[in-house]
Amino acid sequence: MFPHHDDIQACLETLHNGGLLLYPTDTVWGIGCDATNEAAVKRIFELKKRVDTKAMIVLVENEAAILKHVDVNELQVFDYIKGIHKPTTVIYQRAKNVATNLLASDGSVAIRICKDKFCQALIQQFGKPIVSTSANVSNYPTPLCFNDISMDIQEGVDYVVKHRRDETELQQPSSIVKWDENGNLIIIRH
Repeated sequence: MFPHHDDIQACLETLHNGGLLLYPTDTVWGIGCDATNEAAVKRIFELKKRVDTKAMIVLVENEAAILKHVDVNELQVFDYIKGIHKPTTVIYQRAKNVATNLLASDGSVAIRICKDKFCQALIQQFGKPIVSTSANVSNYPTPLCFNDISMDIQEGVDYVVKHRRDETELQQPSSIVKWDENGNLIIIRH
């Protein structure tokens, strides 16, 4: 049995019911929900007091899952992903099969293959992508460990994961990259 079975089960119940999670990722703690549920995504925007024109990141388990949610013409993106070791979010054009309020105004979506074992198990068992946005109110600093997360955020979600709460090592957000129409790599955040 997976060591965090009870946490995973509580997360799955929350996700299936359209709820919000506060959970550790391969980067910073995130607020998450079912990435295909527009009502749940709307709740995250409201909790973060964030304008709904700003896109959020979607976590998936592997390259095959990316293809379920975007039409990828630039296959070199998969070579790039395999060659990086730091968590990196890639912005893809032509998103599909995710909540429309997750998309940027140009129809793109930001996706990261999450290599954290807890997140991998959660995504695999849920069978759908999960939203991940930093656990802060908009325009406030990104919390770099659980102790930095405000009570407004902790109390505003439906379930707070128990795993990794007492870690004090500071985490960093992912890098963000995208390919332009000419196939050139653009680094948005290191």
